[in-house]
Amino acid sequence: MALEHAILVSLLEKPGSGYELARRFERSIGYFWTATHQQIYRVLKRMEGDGWVDVRDVPQYGRPDKKEYSVAGPGRQALSGWLGEPTEPESVRHDLAVKVRGAAFSDPAALIDEVERHRRAHTDRLAHYRAGETRDFGTPPPDGALDAERELQHVVLRGGIAYEQMMIAWLDDVLATLARFRTDDTDG
Repeated sequence: MALEHAILVSLLEKPGSGYELARRFERSIGYFWTATHQQIYRVLKRMEGDGWVDVRDVPQYGRPDKKEYSVAGPGRQALSGWLGEPTEPESVRHDLAVKVRGAAFSDPAALIDEVERHRRAHTDRLAHYRAGETRDFGTPPPDGALDAERELQHVVLRGGIAYEQMMIAWLDDVLATLARFRTDDTDG
């Protein structure tokens, strides 16, 4: 996926400035696609030149005007075209998994602290996802149905929750396996 597509999706959800887009990438879409502030601004400039986004100056009291971006017709067409293209299944590239396999040639128990650190990070992200789910989707609408945008946002969030749960379960399995190789310091 190109960064352009992630930006188009974010702008279709809500127009905003480059700064606001960068904040969205830090808080939500960034869990699935990351970008630095510099990358976002560089791509926005290119998208503006290609006619994919419209830009308007928004006056701000006591500060310089900000540029607010929204998706233009050609940007919508580009996103629609990309949505229709086949996507290859994701391949897993996981440094920690390679370390776990490589631990057989060193001290397996030496990885315990690192695996615990990863487990804490996934536990924190799972808590963040669940808090967001409660905040954004906790009260179902009276008719029980969400509009397409909200329902699709929710299904992606549910995928993130399932992924974090799977990672925590796998890390628990790794920790249990590594613990079997821990030497007891009292066994002289």
